Amino acid sequence: MLFRQLEYFVAVAQERHFARAAEKCFVSQPALSAAIAKLEKELNVTLINRGHSFEGLTPEGDRLVVWAKRILAEHDAFKAEVHAVRSGITGTLRLGAVPSAGTTVSLLLSAFCSAHPLAKVRIVSRLGANEVHRRLREFELDAAIVHTGPDLGDDPDVNLTPLYEERYVLLSPAEMLPAGISTLTWPEAAQLPMALLTADMRSRRMIDEAFARHGITVDPQVETDSVASLFAQAATGDWACIVPHSWLWASRLDADIRAVGLVEPVLKAQIALATSAHGPGSPIARAITASARQLALNEFFDTKLRTITHRR
Repeated sequence: MLFRQLEYFVAVAQERHFARAAEKCFVSQPALSAAIAKLEKELNVTLINRGHSFEGLTPEGDRLVVWAKRILAEHDAFKAEVHAVRSGITGTLRLGAVPSAGTTVSLLLSAFCSAHPLAKVRIVSRLGANEVHRRLREFELDAAIVHTGPDLGDDPDVNLTPLYEERYVLLSPAEMLPAGISTLTWPEAAQLPMALLTADMRSRRMIDEAFARHGITVDPQVETDSVASLFAQAATGDWACIVPHSWLWASRLDADIRAVGLVEPVLKAQIALATSAHGPGSPIARAITASARQLALNEFFDTKLRTITHRR
């Protein structure tokens, strides 16, 4: 069995089309088909249902594609390990992030890229928990900034490195709020015209649960899947919104927009860096984890929060 055979098989499983898989692997379709046929002969199983075209994987093929991705990932990690010993960390870090961690990425990468100037980074944002899990499991991401909890907290396939505790604040046109306050209760916030994240997002579900504790169901006029868009809605002067406090440091609030803490309850969520728990992992995944452990993000974000919410 050759690594090339596994690469061709995984490409067919992903593309679900022999010609596209051959193009992706930079080989002719006959060469790709012959390599997979040889793999099936060596394993003495049928991996792909074939008619005039690709018709899906067999049960044995479904199992092999999981192992093949792991074997190829470990092979790539070994080559990167050897290269790292000679030249330091290179290659491309594939980093995912949930929407609320959009500004945290830059802080983490500042530390990582300073330590590893030859490395490059590709960021994939706005990922749900299930998609993060899938991409980590299938080695399509090296790491991801995620919410912990029931989605990933007990997953044996994932290692979690704590980053900070996310809090939520109300961002509002100044004229909508009483003068001199630094906090607001959830029932008080519910009286304002609201723009919120969409209902399918984890942050929005947490916000809805906080309102529900007071028997309140909110019906925002505007919904968006972008935290940056919420800042823009508040800037128009028409809506208040609820945003993670980790965005405040990167957003310049003028005198017309205020941020106040939300209390009763103070809503919190744990944010962590997730990496695959399988094998020794790639050098680049270990390097981003090491950078994450050096950060003191709770102190950084809390200082910014106190400064902004106490601004009159």
